[in-house]
Amino acid sequence: MAAELGFVEAAPAWRLRSEQFPSKVGGRPAWLGEAGLPGPAELACARCGRPLAFLLQLYAPLPGRADAFHRGLFLFCCRAPPCCAGLRVFRNQLPRENDFYSHEPPAEEPPPETGEPVRLQLTSGPWLCRVCGCLGPKTCSGCHRARYCSRDHQTLDWRAGHRQACGQADNSDNTVPDHNFLFPEFEIVIETEDEITPEVLEREDESEVTGSMAEAPEEELDSMAKHESTEDEMFQKFKTKTALEPDQVLRYGRGIAPVWISGESIPREEDIPDCPCGAKRTFEFQVMPQLLNHLKADRLGRSVDWGVLAVFTCAESCSLGAGYTEEFVWRQDVTAAP
Repeated sequence: MAAELGFVEAAPAWRLRSEQFPSKVGGRPAWLGEAGLPGPAELACARCGRPLAFLLQLYAPLPGRADAFHRGLFLFCCRAPPCCAGLRVFRNQLPRENDFYSHEPPAEEPPPETGEPVRLQLTSGPWLCRVCGCLGPKTCSGCHRARYCSRDHQTLDWRAGHRQACGQADNSDNTVPDHNFLFPEFEIVIETEDEITPEVLEREDESEVTGSMAEAPEEELDSMAKHESTEDEMFQKFKTKTALEPDQVLRYGRGIAPVWISGESIPREEDIPDCPCGAKRTFEFQVMPQLLNHLKADRLGRSVDWGVLAVFTCAESCSLGAGYTEEFVWRQDVTAAP
């Protein structure tokens, strides 16, 4: 089974809304089902306790499964230095007949503008945080209109202008400033991976050997050969696998093998917890380090970083209620690569 590759592209805002069933990076989540969204406790970093930032979502319906006609995976990460370590991923799925979307496919043309650039309330009622777009159960005690997921995000919004707007009678709920919290927003476009032919591998190997032979003395080559390790082999496999499409930010293939960047920190079967329904979890997609180039996440000190983020989901894609089911993400650090 060939992997499907994801690439980022700029897209108009309307294409990234929930009713278009987008795959996308950054911005606010385009929630699929509007019931049972993960709350602030589920979207807090397990290490530092700060709210996680939405990283990406993938629309991944399962053919032949009526209960997963619509299916989305939502990945969140900590971007609060010096932590930048927490990761959580959630799955949501819906039948074609559901309470939120039309039976018919979404329109290919942009809808008439509603004048609401930022969606702060779901159609079904729940309010969303002004900063991150996740559930906002907390209300500003001053204006009783602005909603937040946490004290952290209320403070961010206060400093970003709500201090001035709070007491004004014409305070508009959907006028939201840039809080410098969300990642840049892109659409993820999916293409099937071309097979890498033996001829391509041969040409790559020849060019590497030719270049190194011209620059390195024989003793050094002997030394390099003796010190060749699993690390080198894994990293070379990773480079070869990504050589034809170096801009890929994601690899998708339910049940295929991940492409690891290093021989270290590869999960064993027992490292991947079973789903609460009792089924095993299977690999579904991985986020590549190339995505970091698009996130503009660099800061002084530690920042968001990874080698590979591998997401494992319930092999049965179970339906544990109508809400969002947490799945498992494994992080392989780029520092483990040679």
